[in-house]
Amino acid sequence: MDYAEHMPPPALRRYVDCLWVLRDDAPDAAVQTVYPDGRCELLAELGVPLRFHGADGQLRADQAFCFAAQQLGPIRLQATGPVHCIGVRLTAAASALVAGARLPTLREQAPDLYTLDAAFAARFEQAARASARAGTQQPLWDLLQVQCAGFAVDALAEQAAALLDATEGDVRMAALADRLGVAMRTLQARFLAAVGLTPKEYARVRRLQALLRTLDGDAAPIAEAAARHGYSDQAHATHDLARLTGMTPARLVRALRGDRGGADAVRLAAAFVRGHASA
Repeated sequence: MDYAEHMPPPALRRYVDCLWVLRDDAPDAAVQTVYPDGRCELLAELGVPLRFHGADGQLRADQAFCFAAQQLGPIRLQATGPVHCIGVRLTAAASALVAGARLPTLREQAPDLYTLDAAFAARFEQAARASARAGTQQPLWDLLQVQCAGFAVDALAEQAAALLDATEGDVRMAALADRLGVAMRTLQARFLAAVGLTPKEYARVRRLQALLRTLDGDAAPIAEAAARHGYSDQAHATHDLARLTGMTPARLVRALRGDRGGADAVRLAAAFVRGHASA
């Protein structure tokens, strides 16, 4: 497996977390599970599209060029051939960069970019293929520079997301609104439009990610890890973990600590497999 992350140029850092490239000519055929992380991505699958295992038991093929919207539950994917994927991981406040006002309606989906915005999709495909041929990210950076130039980040949503990231979601929503100096209703409406999740949902996802990192890298008991991340008790953590990962804490810990395939394998689950829930 060959995986690399590329940080955006300074002018794009308000909009893009990173651009990543994953190649694997002989991927493991095991089903990979990924958990929500509060980020949307633009994805170009230049190899064999992954197979999505739905909760309904149905199997579906991923779109070659898609927008991975916000997720609130686990996603399960399986490679069926050589993988070559390029992903653009958007910042939380730039989640609507391509989806626009439709963003809140797209949660738990990964629509074909050509159905979402055909003109942008064609430019994205061209840039992704040019990037792959030349071995440079510049064609995609150039495309994103143009797209971001016409996009206005909601500063309130950006500030709220930054505070929730900094506290790993461990903050009460009333306190967050007070700190930002706005009414709760204003915060909820603008955050949902900009990020695709409510502030409370985003906080829950960010706290989950923090808990997962602790459980993955620390031998601490589940109850201790839960308390460290602001859960009122182990039952509260168990409820959130089951809802967002589909597993009990004990089973999740076994899965996390039993998978020691290296940093690339961990990042595959964290960045690549996330969000591909196309119907």
